[in-house]
Amino acid sequence: MESISLLTTLDQKYLPQLRTLLTSLSINNPGEIFDVFLFHNGLTEENLSDVQRQCNRYGYTFLAICVEDDLFQGAPVTRQYPKEMYYRLLAPHLLPSTVKRILYLDPDTLVINPIRPLWETDLKGNIFAAAAHTGKTELANSVNQLRLGTDSDYYNSGVLLMDLEAGRREIDPQKLFRYVEQHRMELILPDQDILNALYSEQILPLDDALWNYDARNYSNYLLRSGGVCDLQWVMEHTSILHFCGKQKPWKRNYLYRFGILYRHYMQLACREEERASLAER
Repeated sequence: MESISLLTTLDQKYLPQLRTLLTSLSINNPGEIFDVFLFHNGLTEENLSDVQRQCNRYGYTFLAICVEDDLFQGAPVTRQYPKEMYYRLLAPHLLPSTVKRILYLDPDTLVINPIRPLWETDLKGNIFAAAAHTGKTELANSVNQLRLGTDSDYYNSGVLLMDLEAGRREIDPQKLFRYVEQHRMELILPDQDILNALYSEQILPLDDALWNYDARNYSNYLLRSGGVCDLQWVMEHTSILHFCGKQKPWKRNYLYRFGILYRHYMQLACREEERASLAER
């Protein structure tokens, strides 16, 4: 069976969240082999060795790619627009040419059901597959369409299935940088805005309730589904929970109902690390 290629990008402060994400991935995708890629800028060998050991325990391959500055010649890079914001969209040019398809996951996601059906999705000639968080955010969706001059839904960039070969042909880094330079005053969520402004016509829509469930909006999913998408439905059908927004479930006083589930996987990840450390002594 074909391995599944995963990509994430993060800095040192998100390493514990990556550990939790990988733990949830392993538990809920038994028998799957993953090739895990990590884009970073300055993580230490010690930081990376912890991720490598976890991947080794699961039988996953792991490749950390320190993104060099050369690619960003001419790119608008400021505190508001750090070069890291470009990483996921430039993945076709940063990953080895042997990698044909990748599933990008933000590190603040949790995998609670199999993801092979997403991996095997026919992209139908599109560069990306992504989900829009609609329903409660219909007004914001319309505002984003007007702001960015698009006709499609406003897609979330936290879960992206990418055809890397199509991306290598059609994503021009310099065009992307020029867009940021020309529209920098209009960009609110820069990487997400760029995805929608430049590539919305090349995105296959995904069902967010399955593949990019906004963990803040349980009541909205329940309402728009006519009561179908209750907690049991989510646990049985949703594959990727996304903890969007400033409030995060690993912080104190998290208000939303899936916080306890996230903390459960955090605890499992910690116990596993403790067992591995004892075994190595």
